[in-house]
Amino acid sequence: MAAQLVEDQVTCSICLDRYRDPVTLPCGHSFCGGCMQDSWRCWEKTCPECRQPFPEGTKLCRSVTLSTLLKTLPLELQAQEAAIPRPEPGAGHGARCPRHGRPLEFFCRTDGLCVCSACTVHECRHHERALLDVERRVREVRDGAQEVGHCSRPEQGLQQESSACTLTSVVSSRFSSLLQALEKLQASTLRNIEVAKKQALDQALSEIQRLTDHLEVLSQYDHSVQDLLGQVDDSSFFQELQQLSEPVESPGPLTTPQWDEEQQLSSMNEMLGPLCELLLEEKPPRVAGKAARAGPVALGPSPPVSSAMCPLRKKLWQNYRNLTFDPDTANQYLYLSHKDQQVTHHFQAQGPARPGSFELWQVQCAQSFRTGQHYWEVRTSDHSVTLGIAYPKLSRRKVGTHTDNIGRGPSSWGLCIQEDSIQAWHNGKAQRLHGVPGRLLGIDLNLTSGYLTFYSLEPQTQLLHTFHALFSQPLFPVFWLLEGRTLTLCHQPEAKPPPGPREEASALI
Repeated sequence: MAAQLVEDQVTCSICLDRYRDPVTLPCGHSFCGGCMQDSWRCWEKTCPECRQPFPEGTKLCRSVTLSTLLKTLPLELQAQEAAIPRPEPGAGHGARCPRHGRPLEFFCRTDGLCVCSACTVHECRHHERALLDVERRVREVRDGAQEVGHCSRPEQGLQQESSACTLTSVVSSRFSSLLQALEKLQASTLRNIEVAKKQALDQALSEIQRLTDHLEVLSQYDHSVQDLLGQVDDSSFFQELQQLSEPVESPGPLTTPQWDEEQQLSSMNEMLGPLCELLLEEKPPRVAGKAARAGPVALGPSPPVSSAMCPLRKKLWQNYRNLTFDPDTANQYLYLSHKDQQVTHHFQAQGPARPGSFELWQVQCAQSFRTGQHYWEVRTSDHSVTLGIAYPKLSRRKVGTHTDNIGRGPSSWGLCIQEDSIQAWHNGKAQRLHGVPGRLLGIDLNLTSGYLTFYSLEPQTQLLHTFHALFSQPLFPVFWLLEGRTLTLCHQPEAKPPPGPREEASALI
């Protein structure tokens, strides 16, 4: 008991251990020098026990008395402390720590002993610890598991089966949510189409009724004229002629029903685009520059597909199409040559603008695609060109200050190659891309799966960008080029021509 009282007098109230380099504050309380410096470093300068504040600049003075007392403590006290046996694990709630006199609340898994809160601050600071009741439950579960070790494998199998059932439930739930979202989108899209169809039909019926009324009035007027012409008496003829009303005026031009198929599909495409991108995105392997350079050459016979070509480009060549530019669509500053396979932007007009040609610096291909998969390659002389595809209704007129309209609206998709950047354009939105493409580019259009992919083929095959969309109309390759630039459509002798309308119709059957 006396030893415990002496121990309490030489214990720091911060670290709950014997004083180390003790210091005494002006208020009379003593602490370890290191504990006090840590306390004042983290908090304001006050006494941890009485909270008496100290002015700025107060220094800690070493307690000579306590230092001497710690050195002169009887050796018997330390021997008595060491002789007290430490309790074994599982000690009762009333047991206390022989070193600090506090209740045993924790179990030190590193030393295998029950310890108090003071021990966790010093001796067991970096050890693995747990509450006594927690450790007891762990030991009981562990002992029970050892006793029924022969059943461990079936239990593991049951756990794996339970995990698989949980995973199945999660996957089913996610697919159910996806199907519900798709069903809602389908219902909303069909409902919008029905509303637009009803409005268009109402407009058409209104026009029909207007024409019917006009025809009825004309019929009445015709009967009146016929009756007048059948009048025998001249005097009666002129009297009835004066009473005859003026002919009815023309009903004017017909109002075209407001029906925009692209507008009906735009919201659906925006919703399905990210989903299609996740489902259909493919990352082709990168190949060496030597393999990528093997391919069709501009203007002239092309070598057959060599075994050194990368597998991706070999696969794309199965759907290779030889294309030509349409002279009727070329801007007057664009000059076509080499059997309409090459276009050059000159600084002077090549003649008057053709009817139906682009007012923009653009030209369209003569071929179009409705179904299936198609691939073609283009060689550019320099940057500042745009490659893309468009519906037939792409405007030929220039609007605003832009010299191109590829990707500026919902009816076209384009890849714009500038000196310091690449941008993917659609519906007026641009996405900045990474990488620097070469002069030889490949375009892969898959109308069945609904994607358009651009590749750079020099110095190595590299995917630049993929558009995902539900294409609803025929698509024409279209190009824009800056002054002084040249574009060449590469031809391959064994390439198949684009399928005609009859072939496409048979492919759909």
